Amino acid sequence: MMYIHYCKYCRRIHILNGHKLYCPACSGKLTELNISYMKYVNLTRQERHALREKCAEEKGLHELAAPYRRRDEGKWFRSFEPDGSCSSTDSKSASRPEYSPHLRVSVS
Repeated sequence: MMYIHYCKYCRRIHILNGHKLYCPACSGKLTELNISYMKYVNLTRQERHALREKCAEEKGLHELAAPYRRRDEGKWFRSFEPDGSCSSTDSKSASRPEYSPHLRVSVS
């Protein structure tokens, strides 16, 4: 999916796939804008210039920024308790054997 990003260091608007964090031009930190790809490509030249000028101001950039947070709580990033057990009560994880560093595997 295509997302609109703004780099305040090189003052460019980038159309990038995915949620990128760093500018491909200057390696500065990107801000994801709350505007869809289709809406952006249908803007006129003057409207795009006005959008870039609004992003150049700190207050305008804060208004246009999309709230993006990483999903560390997802099913792929489960937190583990200190005793080594998984915090989820998944039946698959309960049936898995314990890891043993002394387990030997023969390859023939």
